[in-house]
Amino acid sequence: MLSVGGNDALRHIGLLDTPMRSSTQAFDMLAGAVADFESAYAQAVRPCLATDLPLVICTIYNGNFPDATLQRRASIAATAFNNVILREATVNGLRAIDLRLVCDRPEDYANPIEPSSIGGEKIVRAIARAVEGPAHRGLGAHVIGKN
Repeated sequence: MLSVGGNDALRHIGLLDTPMRSSTQAFDMLAGAVADFESAYAQAVRPCLATDLPLVICTIYNGNFPDATLQRRASIAATAFNNVILREATVNGLRAIDLRLVCDRPEDYANPIEPSSIGGEKIVRAIARAVEGPAHRGLGAHVIGKN
């Protein structure tokens, strides 16, 4: 199991409230943050693949921010980071758990950014589903979500 990236994305949360002159500026700032993440994420995945053991990777969940506007912005920005994670899964033929689909209710969070015991239990069930069955590495990704 590899579940990293949430803190990388969180490090850039200030971008969500930074006044911008244009949407171009906003996209450029987000693209820069995602490019840095892409390089770091590939460096994290590479040694895991080198073990030749089965690997399942996880996306970043959306969190549960009390402010609806911040929640919407954070979810949109997380999509850019999650695209990096899902692309790595696809390129390497890995299983992926989409934590946005697993922790999708307010009660799944103990605070804006951490799963509650309810969310943790849902994550454990998703992990169990991901590791059941034969391990494989083929073209594309197998994404595990709800249920």
